[in-house]
Amino acid sequence: MHRLRTCAAKLRPLTASQTAPKFSQKRPAAPRTFQPIRCYTAPVAAEPFLSGTSSNYVEEMYYAWLENPKSVHKSWDIFFRNANAGAPPGMAYQSPPPLGASLSGLAQVQSLVNAQPNVEKLVEDHLAVQSLIRAYQIRGHHVAQLDPLGIMDADLDSVVLSDLITSPDKLGFYGLDESDLDKVFRLPTTTFIGGNESALPLREIIRRLEMAYCQHIGVEFMFINDLDQCQWIREKFEKPGVMQFTLEEKRTLLARMVRSTRFEEFLQRKWSSEKRFGLEGSESLIPALKTIIDKSSENGVETVIMGMPHRGRLNVLANVIRKELEQIFCQFDSKLEAADEGSGDVKYHLGMYHRRINRVTDRNITLSLVANPSHLEAVDPVVQGKTKAEQFYCGDTDGNRVLSILMHGDAAFAGQGIVYETFHLSDLPSYTTHGTVHVVVNNQIGFTTDPRMARSSPYPTDVARVVNAPIFHVNADDPEAVVYVCNVAAEWRATFHKDVVVDLVSYRRNGHNEMDEPMFTQPLMYKQIKKQKPVLQKYAEKLIAEGAVTRQEYEEEISKYDKICEEAHARSKDEKIMHIKHWLDSPWPGFFTLDGQPKSMTCPSTGLGEEDLGHIGQVASSVPVEDFTIHGGLSRILKGRGEMIRNRTVDWALGEYMAFGSLLKEGIHVRLSGQDVERGTFSHRHHVLHDQNVDKRTCIPMNHISANQAPYTVCNSSLSEYGVLGFELGFAMASPNALVLWEAQFGDFHNTAQAIIDQFICPGQAKWVRQNGIVLLLPHGMEGMGPEHSSARPERFLQMCNDDPDVLPKISEDFAVRQLYDCNWIVVNCSNPANYFHVLRRQILQPFRKPLIIFTPKSLLRHPEAKSSFDDMLPGTRFLRLIPDNGAAAQAPEGVRRVIFCTGKVYYELTRERKTRGLEAQVAISRIEQVQPLTHAHIHTILAHSSLTHTLSPPQLSPFPFDLVKAEAEKYPEAELVWCQEEHKNQGYYDYVKPRIRTTIERTRPVWYAGRDPAAAPATGNKNAHLQELKRFLDTALNLDSFQSRV
Repeated sequence: MHRLRTCAAKLRPLTASQTAPKFSQKRPAAPRTFQPIRCYTAPVAAEPFLSGTSSNYVEEMYYAWLENPKSVHKSWDIFFRNANAGAPPGMAYQSPPPLGASLSGLAQVQSLVNAQPNVEKLVEDHLAVQSLIRAYQIRGHHVAQLDPLGIMDADLDSVVLSDLITSPDKLGFYGLDESDLDKVFRLPTTTFIGGNESALPLREIIRRLEMAYCQHIGVEFMFINDLDQCQWIREKFEKPGVMQFTLEEKRTLLARMVRSTRFEEFLQRKWSSEKRFGLEGSESLIPALKTIIDKSSENGVETVIMGMPHRGRLNVLANVIRKELEQIFCQFDSKLEAADEGSGDVKYHLGMYHRRINRVTDRNITLSLVANPSHLEAVDPVVQGKTKAEQFYCGDTDGNRVLSILMHGDAAFAGQGIVYETFHLSDLPSYTTHGTVHVVVNNQIGFTTDPRMARSSPYPTDVARVVNAPIFHVNADDPEAVVYVCNVAAEWRATFHKDVVVDLVSYRRNGHNEMDEPMFTQPLMYKQIKKQKPVLQKYAEKLIAEGAVTRQEYEEEISKYDKICEEAHARSKDEKIMHIKHWLDSPWPGFFTLDGQPKSMTCPSTGLGEEDLGHIGQVASSVPVEDFTIHGGLSRILKGRGEMIRNRTVDWALGEYMAFGSLLKEGIHVRLSGQDVERGTFSHRHHVLHDQNVDKRTCIPMNHISANQAPYTVCNSSLSEYGVLGFELGFAMASPNALVLWEAQFGDFHNTAQAIIDQFICPGQAKWVRQNGIVLLLPHGMEGMGPEHSSARPERFLQMCNDDPDVLPKISEDFAVRQLYDCNWIVVNCSNPANYFHVLRRQILQPFRKPLIIFTPKSLLRHPEAKSSFDDMLPGTRFLRLIPDNGAAAQAPEGVRRVIFCTGKVYYELTRERKTRGLEAQVAISRIEQVQPLTHAHIHTILAHSSLTHTLSPPQLSPFPFDLVKAEAEKYPEAELVWCQEEHKNQGYYDYVKPRIRTTIERTRPVWYAGRDPAAAPATGNKNAHLQELKRFLDTALNLDSFQSRV
């Protein structure tokens, strides 16, 4: 049997002169339960009963004693205690006193036991050492040398922590002193500083902890509540010699630093007065990104999607994505003409898509940098959504093939709430991208704002702690430390599929831009920066001193890249036209012609066959899974749906079901996301059924339409608008062959996502030649529910439409489709389920993609008149931009005294009041459903459809249906023209519609207003006041003498 030593013997301090190999058992890397190592100090010969078969018995006794010393005979207790205490061979065993022995004999035994060394002191010292190790693991980053300038602590706190041994006098905190420095202590299983050694002198323990946690890398990870993950990180940073680089790796790193640095210097020489938001001071970002990509490619990643702010963007495009240098340089030419439609954007906002060979791994890699505005961090959820879509389309369920990298500025990462919203999507089932690598370019300044005034947290990265993401702070002036940290970050993501943050602590050599003077506000910082040796020079001198490269080789590398830049600059002068489409971040191969145009300018009928409508209706009204118990109230809803299907009618929920189901059957993926969308805010949708008896057992009937259908994704989102809408926008970017919808819980909730709407959705195509078919469902309507939850603010969307109110478009055969193609987005307010059905299907069937804004109803969801017949959804039918009156007024137009144009829910209130007053023959009501134009062919189609409605209202608001409105106005030449809306006069549609109607009729007649008076709030909070306002404007709309005094 092996010699045994007890647990206490393991704790016995050794002098540094004692041989360490005696204790050099290799410690397992994984955490373990307590397993005492059975090693006694006494040789077997000195304790004869430890030999032979007795050894097993002794071993069992020993384990029993460890658990409870009183469970063994007193003699065994004394033996094990003496052995632990270091009794010499043969002295550990004491025969039990004979019966009747004197008390003096017992006292001798007791005195021997009490004479053992101070075990409690040994335990205390070892616990102190363990606490010391833990202190470095938790707080070592606070004293790490992270600031390249050496003037500011990265955590904004200059206090030296008392539990870190920065000087010998600090040992007293742990009850230790300088005499303990040369004692050897056993290392706990929660550290890897020993390497292959399991015991080290205290002096060496402190030195290794300092090297691991207090140099140019600061590691924050001890807040993570997964022990395996903590152990993984400890091993990566504590093991001796982990940060070793081969000669080839050092030379590659130097070459990358040369390219990063000389690119910025070249731009500064050529265009010194141009804004470019250079990377000077943070040049290590380029090798950092390339390292992450190299390591990820090695781990199987094939696609990397990136988002970043403006600083360093041109350098990333040139040296990471490998955009042709001449294409970048020609952007500085002020005489360059734009070849594409739209406004274009400044060069440091543009994106890029490129597929190339990764030279390190010799594998194909696709890189995409998403275009974004100046709104810092707004691109974060967009990148995540695009990443999720790419993973979805290639079947990458674990994130092994598609990776997202997000770059941030320190001030924005700490200050922008969208960062927090995006983090909280990271582990949600329908939103996770299985880990993102975040790189914070920490300039230690935000424009002109000192970080001490810009954040309340110690670090700009503290927001990442909410999702247990490890944070690696690194001094950017140590390129090798940067590369090592980035390798670990990429490995972490590949291993655990969770977010990780690299905090690249650097500085900004110039001002906010190259024209800005930073000395106004940060004089001391910039005095130091002026003295600061560039990181390339520092690293080159280090390698030259090591003999890794010669000065001649270094200078040749610089000359080589300078020549590449000069040659590209010469070629750039031949570029006369700028093609924004060359900067496209999300190409759709095969969807457009080679020159980026739609393959046709026609849209097929959006109707469906009777059989398909019946089949989808059957699925919508049933539970396609056996032994599945649904709620009794839901049973009644499904029964009601079945009754409607038998009567060949649909309500709003069924109309949506028909649209989604038919597209799924045709192979089009449908994704509906937002707060409570699975059931629907108003309990009308019920796309996810829940078993009332089995927790978490659900059924999505939409995924049971046909065997070869596309998958349907419907997912309740977190309580976020900004982040989730950005995510869905990114998802819709990846492919044109998907219907991606975001529904607001109430229409006005979109205002917290305004940056996504204003900066991406509205102008995205104009700025970046990037089409997107995202659909926004915004519940809207004055229902007496108060200022919130009433208005989806249609005036905002209409104000941002790009059609000219003063120009009547030229009518052509393809006018309706052409108008859709020319607009920046489509705004509709459908008043019946059939039109909602058609506009959703048209979104996919049209030969291009435009954002679609739909103001959806609330009370109309269950309104008995807001239903449609199958006849309005059959083949040959399509979306109606304007629905004219087809009742008594339409039969005798010469007798009509007033034409009321309206949109949405107010139509039903107008028709009810008109009927009450008996004015069906004198007042025509037209519904504008799409506020953008219709063709004459459509007019005849609409007039021929008598089954839809008795009045006329435009379902499509934008682009405005000039042609159809013109036809309506000409049909009733003697009638007054009135626009009626339920919104306040300074809100809603009036300011958009009035000038366009006036242009349509060539200003021959006034356009009167009937609606609520101007107001600051969208609606009143008083129910009675709401009803009084409704009564008042309905009276104005239908009193034929209302406007006589104004003529």
